[in-house]
Amino acid sequence: MAKKRIRIDMEDSDGARYDIKLEGNVTRDKVLKIFEMMDLMNIEEEQESTNMDSIGSKIWHVVDKFFPMGKFTSTNILEKYEDEFNEPVKLSIISTYLSRFSIKGKINRIRTGREWTYQTIKISQKQK
Repeated sequence: MAKKRIRIDMEDSDGARYDIKLEGNVTRDKVLKIFEMMDLMNIEEEQESTNMDSIGSKIWHVVDKFFPMGKFTSTNILEKYEDEFNEPVKLSIISTYLSRFSIKGKINRIRTGREWTYQTIKISQKQK
């Protein structure tokens, strides 16, 4: 089996740069832990909310616009993403972001057969 290698270069809003390299037995869980670390450091949070240039913000835009209440799969998001932004994106990238949104508590993720089914979490505030 070929050695896997992933490199992530980031810059936060303060201008600090981060260079993360993963080599060898790179698993999905390890990559998700890196994204969790990024979330703890608030590296991507500000960019997503103010910037539609990032893939993550575009994916969240598609989820919020087309699936505010119903269930959806990563394939549904792929189709709507390509229609909405007229640009290709890999299914694995969409799956990774949906997993991150699940970890952040933005969407629910349920295993259905061979694929994951997602649904947005709407928090309703009780009026006193």
